[in-house]
Amino acid sequence: MVQDDGSSSVTSSPLQFFSLMSISPGLGSPYQWLRELKSEERGLCLIQLLLTCANHVSSGSLENANLCLEQISLLASPDGDSMQRMAAYFAEALGGRILKSWPGLYRALNSTRMSSLADGILLRRLFFELCPFLKLSFVISNQAIIEAMEGEKMVHIIDLNAAEPAQWIALLQMLNARPEGPPHLRITGIHEHKEVLEQTALRLTEEAEKLDIPFQFNPIVSKLENLDPESLRVKTGEALAISSVLQLHSLLAPDDDVVKKTPPAAKYPSSAHLQRVLQMKQSTLRELLEKDLMINGYNHNQSPDSASSPPCSARMDNFLASLWGLLPKVMVVTEQESNHNGSTLMERLLEALYFYAALFDCLDSTVSRASMDRIKVEKMLYGEEIKNIIACEGGERKERHEKLERWIHRLEMAGYERSQLSCYGLMQARRLLQSYGFEGYKIKEENGSFIICWHDRALFAVSAWRCRRYD
Repeated sequence: MVQDDGSSSVTSSPLQFFSLMSISPGLGSPYQWLRELKSEERGLCLIQLLLTCANHVSSGSLENANLCLEQISLLASPDGDSMQRMAAYFAEALGGRILKSWPGLYRALNSTRMSSLADGILLRRLFFELCPFLKLSFVISNQAIIEAMEGEKMVHIIDLNAAEPAQWIALLQMLNARPEGPPHLRITGIHEHKEVLEQTALRLTEEAEKLDIPFQFNPIVSKLENLDPESLRVKTGEALAISSVLQLHSLLAPDDDVVKKTPPAAKYPSSAHLQRVLQMKQSTLRELLEKDLMINGYNHNQSPDSASSPPCSARMDNFLASLWGLLPKVMVVTEQESNHNGSTLMERLLEALYFYAALFDCLDSTVSRASMDRIKVEKMLYGEEIKNIIACEGGERKERHEKLERWIHRLEMAGYERSQLSCYGLMQARRLLQSYGFEGYKIKEENGSFIICWHDRALFAVSAWRCRRYD
């Protein structure tokens, strides 16, 4: 244990037994010493247990994986501190991956699990209210669209996920303030649920009537992967803008299953290593992860395939080509700034730990641990994303987030070129953060695109594009 005076005692620390217990199923259970760990000790143990468990899952050592999950269950909690909460959902995801080895058992245990349309609407609203990411994306995207549509009399916007009318209500107000007056605005909204589109149409029509702006809403009920480009119906004389907020990555999933790769087993952490990390001062989950995994030799900014060309996706290539054929004046893309599309479980787990550690820290800094709204976002949004990244493969894995550098390569290969976001858009986004009093959030400019960060951890990237042949 770490003594009160700050020194460490190797002989008395339960951590010196950790590496042995995590690989020795014969030592038995329960592990009372786990319950007595201090917060930072517990966080360190959870990180190491998750990494060790993932290695066991990858190598098919299910007995040892089960032992790790048993230990994690003593430390993790969906209503504890950030590390405990996050670990609970990663453990659930690893357990789900194991259960998928027995499809009948997995389906039986999940047969009654249902997510209603109302739940989805509520979750998006809670995420919008509790975290500033969507608000910032909307502000930046709207400014890019306003600038691209300067002087246009007929404007058509295609929203690839028309579930949140707040973005377009704000745009209607901005268009109404144009010196030359508002244009005729048409929005094509895409969503798989008709009820969502009807609600969006109602809200936007009411706002347009209030502002006396000529407006038309064109609903398309479809999943993005099944979208028929012919249904978008861009008319002659319309200036087109496309908005994609956290949507494109879902098209990277293949139609058929992919072959799973099993990485070599990683070395188990030594007692000396655990003691060195434990003596460091960690104030947040993000710092705990960075110090621990960096000492383990993993740099999340230099993941094994970060510089490689993005994997081919015929579905994505065809979709981008169909949008390119519409000749948009601007396409604004917001995506998660993390690589959760690695070919191996360990690659995705390590990247996901960094990314979701920051998201859990964000909520911890502004929302009470007892908040039911926070618990819903963590369980039904973050938890489900983590489960999809860790437990699923092939076409079932939709959360294939990739970093901006890969999107740049992919979009440029598809015939797009970057359109630099303006300094005024950056100023508006920073002003929004100040008005809400959000501390710890940052927005930085990177090669004409904007990166939304929690402290120094990049979380979301907003970029603007146009067809290379447009001019």
